[in-house]
Amino acid sequence: MEPEKPSGTENLAQNLVQAGVGLDQSRMDGIPPDALAAALETNLQTWVELLVSLDSPDCVMTDQVKANLRRLCDYVSNLTLGQGVKMAETEIDTLVNINFQISEGLLEGIARNK
Repeated sequence: MEPEKPSGTENLAQNLVQAGVGLDQSRMDGIPPDALAAALETNLQTWVELLVSLDSPDCVMTDQVKANLRRLCDYVSNLTLGQGVKMAETEIDTLVNINFQISEGLLEGIARNK
């Protein structure tokens, strides 16, 4: 028997974690300065992917959850496009924490629906 392939939601959750880790690691000593720009771009792309998935017919999230995620996507994109690499450390921390918390929520939703 083949192992079960991850769902689109599981992939999104994994991508959010990876993007959050990338953001966090981009600030470490010895990392090239353009690493933060690349991590911010990856994070933004991940959020756009999540936003697109909300309109999929396969999306089983409630309208309220979808609306909350859309607001978070707006926050992430406005912060990223508005501040870019000049973003304060606290704002990067916020993005990392949002990614981890939303990833956890997505995975909990999957577990509840199984």
